Amino acid sequence: MLSEPIVALDQLSAGSRTPEQLVAALRLLIPAGASVADGVKQIIERVRGGGDAAVADYTERYDTGGMPAPELRVSAQVLQDSARGLAADVRAGLQQAIENVGAVAQASLRDERTVVFADHAVVLREASVQRAAVYVPGGRAPYPSTVVMGAVTARAAGVPEVVVCSPPGHGGEIDRVVLGACQLAGATEVYRMGGAQAIAAFAHGTETVRAVDVIVGPGNLYVQEAKRQLSGVVGIDSFAGPSDLLVIADAGSDPEPIVLDMLAQGEHGHGTLVVGVSSCAALLHTLRDRLAHVPGTGAVYRLIEVPDSEYALALAQVFAPEHLELIGPRAQELAGRVTRAGCVFVGVASATAFGDYIAGSNHVLPTGGAARFASALGTAHFRRSFTEVRITDGAQMARAAAPIARAEGFELHARSMEARIGDD
Repeated sequence: MLSEPIVALDQLSAGSRTPEQLVAALRLLIPAGASVADGVKQIIERVRGGGDAAVADYTERYDTGGMPAPELRVSAQVLQDSARGLAADVRAGLQQAIENVGAVAQASLRDERTVVFADHAVVLREASVQRAAVYVPGGRAPYPSTVVMGAVTARAAGVPEVVVCSPPGHGGEIDRVVLGACQLAGATEVYRMGGAQAIAAFAHGTETVRAVDVIVGPGNLYVQEAKRQLSGVVGIDSFAGPSDLLVIADAGSDPEPIVLDMLAQGEHGHGTLVVGVSSCAALLHTLRDRLAHVPGTGAVYRLIEVPDSEYALALAQVFAPEHLELIGPRAQELAGRVTRAGCVFVGVASATAFGDYIAGSNHVLPTGGAARFASALGTAHFRRSFTEVRITDGAQMARAAAPIARAEGFELHARSMEARIGDD
């Protein structure tokens, strides 16, 4: 049975509650993790002062089960051997995923633009960071797909140095499929380290690990808290918490793929929130019956009966899910009006799992309702935008701006601009 049983429909139906009230109730189903801020701060400071030795100590403590920490950097030979050792079907799947993710990432790049005024022009330019790190979790399972999402997107953004890390197992090595994916995806360096200590090493540098400009990727609470604390030192993508999925399905929808999609998301384990929404009570009852007879993973499943598709859309907008599935004609018509979701999957064939691996969209997505303001991992996370100003005649602008500068108390700013007026 599910460790968190499905609630009766009348316990989570729209009724007289607003979407905001329902979403608040849903979010409370996932308790906030205990604060790890102090522990992470200690790890960061120790790595900052102790370098490789501190990273090795934490690796032995948390990753290798007390066995001696392996050499931090993975050799080029090990990466090549890992790629050659991949099963043919796994290699083919990774190569297709690399091609698809790369194509979508390339499509997001923008050319230089110039805004021309009467007496000057402003050029909008972008440049990649020099060095970016991709964190690949390694606790519950290996994640070669995360290698693809991070490294390929960074490469498409033009990053010259793409660095990957993942925690080693008790044998002292990273999973060989992960290492093979690093080789195929074009990682320039790979390190055997994980946890907050890996984030600290990338942010501050050690004797072996050169500091990076940006760190991206999912990870446990310690990893995410380390990214948060170091966000003033390096760029980060987001604070990625437990996964979530919201499915909106019409009456008459086939329940089998919906159940599978919900259970697939539940494979992410404790803290995962999976919500099914429909105006059809019969469909929801069928989903409940199917979900009630599967092994539990620690994920939380909920079903909500809503009055109509408009209410379902309003609920989705407030919930701002990491993944949103729209199944059935009426649900699919909502797609163009969705503005708050990490990724939207339209139609019964568009399973969320395709986005996790091979569709080309990125699976590093905003969680916990952060899709209200955050975006999927993309080339923008690896690029800086800046402007180039070219003024041919500053007289008119000086006359307009000098009074503003003086109103702010910056006399020398005003005089600096007025020096460009010259003789009329």
